[in-house]
Amino acid sequence: QVQLVESGGGLVQPGGSLRLSCVVSGSFFSISSMTWYRQAPGKQRELVASTENGGTTSYADSMKGRFTISRDNAKNTVYLQMNSLKPEDTAVYYCNAHIRLYLLGGWADYWGQGTQVTVSS
Repeated sequence: QVQLVESGGGLVQPGGSLRLSCVVSGSFFSISSMTWYRQAPGKQRELVASTENGGTTSYADSMKGRFTISRDNAKNTVYLQMNSLKPEDTAVYYCNAHIRLYLLGGWADYWGQGTQVTVSS
């Protein structure tokens, strides 16, 4: 079974920083994209940032310049460095990975359980 486990969330003051991590474990053949989403109370889940296996990254406009996504393929881990945090960044942050379980198998999306980020003074 494939599991995604996020960590690194918490309470931070406005202007502060946090680094989220998401580790993919279990039995699988390969991972293509790894993506961070977030969901604030009463709002729809939104894409934060994504990275492809080759290193290409993309960001939601509101996160550009403040957030940095990176991955360590050897550790099957994706990170999200969040700087200059604002109260509106408060949300549950979810990790998503696009995974192929077998060499000749199809691709499927897997999700972590989420980690809470609260930005407040």
